[in-house]
Amino acid sequence: MIEKIKQLAQELLPEIIETRRHIHANPELSYKETETAKYIQQKLKVWGIEFTANVGGEGISAKIESGDCNSRWIALRADMDALPINELNESEYKSKNPGVMHACGHDVHTACLLGAARILQQLKSEWRGTIQLVFQPAEEVLPGGASIMLKDGLFDVRKPDSIFGQHVFPELPAGKVGFCPGPYMASTDELYVTVKGVGGHGAKPDKAVDPVLIASHLIIALQQVASRWSNPLMPTVLTFGKVIAQGATNIIPQEVRLEGTFRTFDEKWRADAHQRMVALAKGLVEGMGGEVDFRIEVGYPVVYNNPELTNEAKDAAIEYLGADNVVDLQRRTTAEDFAYYSQVLPGCFYRLGTSSPDGTKFTAQVHNARFDVDENSLLTGMGLMAWLAIKE
Repeated sequence: MIEKIKQLAQELLPEIIETRRHIHANPELSYKETETAKYIQQKLKVWGIEFTANVGGEGISAKIESGDCNSRWIALRADMDALPINELNESEYKSKNPGVMHACGHDVHTACLLGAARILQQLKSEWRGTIQLVFQPAEEVLPGGASIMLKDGLFDVRKPDSIFGQHVFPELPAGKVGFCPGPYMASTDELYVTVKGVGGHGAKPDKAVDPVLIASHLIIALQQVASRWSNPLMPTVLTFGKVIAQGATNIIPQEVRLEGTFRTFDEKWRADAHQRMVALAKGLVEGMGGEVDFRIEVGYPVVYNNPELTNEAKDAAIEYLGADNVVDLQRRTTAEDFAYYSQVLPGCFYRLGTSSPDGTKFTAQVHNARFDVDENSLLTGMGLMAWLAIKE
C-alpha cells in the first residue's frame, strides 16, 4: 500500500503544486476565506467527494467512505486562512492581495489535504472505514475556527476515533517530519491592561499620578508570574509587546495601555495564573495611586498529542519515510487551535519539513514576509497524511 500511495503522490505532485500556488497567490484573511472555500469545493466536486459547506463559517467537512463505513472513522484537518503581511518574495505565485500573505503555510496544509483526499479516493477499494476531511477557516484569530466548527456540529454525526493535522516547519528539510507526544504547543491568552492615573505637566509630577511609571513597575512585577510563581519545570511565557502612552516630553498622560500574551502547558496553572495576575495588578496599581482594568481574553488551550496515537503515527511515518527522516520534537510555546480537537478526541499534530534538503533555501520562519517552502514537501505531506489515515 505504501508504494501505491507514493506512486499516486508522485503522479499528483504537479497538480498539487499548482493547487498550492493558486491558494498562495490568492490569500484571504481569517473569517473571509470565501474564494478559497469555493476553490476547494470545486476540486471536491470534480473528484466526486461528498462535502458539506459553510460549517462554522467558510469551513468544509468532506467524507470519503469505503466498505463498512462505520468500522473506523479518522479525521484529517487543514487550515485555510492567511495573515495580514505584505509578501516580499518575487515568485511567480506571489500574493496578488496586497497586505495579505500565506506566511504560515496554510496554503501548503490545504494543498496537502486535497492531495491526500485524491489519493484516498483513488484507493478506496483497498481500505475500509470513513475518512473525514476538515478544511478549517480562521486558525489565526481568536476564538479560532476549530472551536466554531465544533460548535456548529462538525462531529455531531459521529466523533472520529482520532484526528491528524500537520504544520509546515522550516527548521526541517523537505522529506522529513517530526513528532512530540503529550503536551506539544502552549495555551495562549491575550492580555489587555489599562493603567489609569492623573495627567499633568511633566515638570510637576507631584501634581499628577503618573501611569507611565506605574505601568513600568507593573510590567516588571508581572514577570514573577513566570520566574517565581510557576513550576520551574513548567514552561511559562509572559510578554508585553505593546505599550501605548499618549503623552509627550513634557506631558504625563491620563492612562497607559498594555497588550501582551500569556502561555503555558498546564490548564490548572493557567487558571491560577490569571487570578494572580489580576490580583497583583490591582494591588500594585492602587498602591501607587492609580486604577487598573485588567482584561484577559482566553485563547486556545494546550495542544495535547495523545501519546499512544502519536507514537503509532511516528512508527507509521518511519515505515513510510524511513527512520532517518523522522525526528523527535521538543515542546514549543507557539499556539494552535488544533488544540480544541485534541481536547475532545485523540489527536496528533506533527510537523512537515519545508526547507531545501541542503538547508540553504526556504529557511525564513513562519509569519515572515519572505516565508516560502520547498514544494517537494507537498509530496511528503499528502502521501504521509493519506498513509496515516488508513494505516491500522
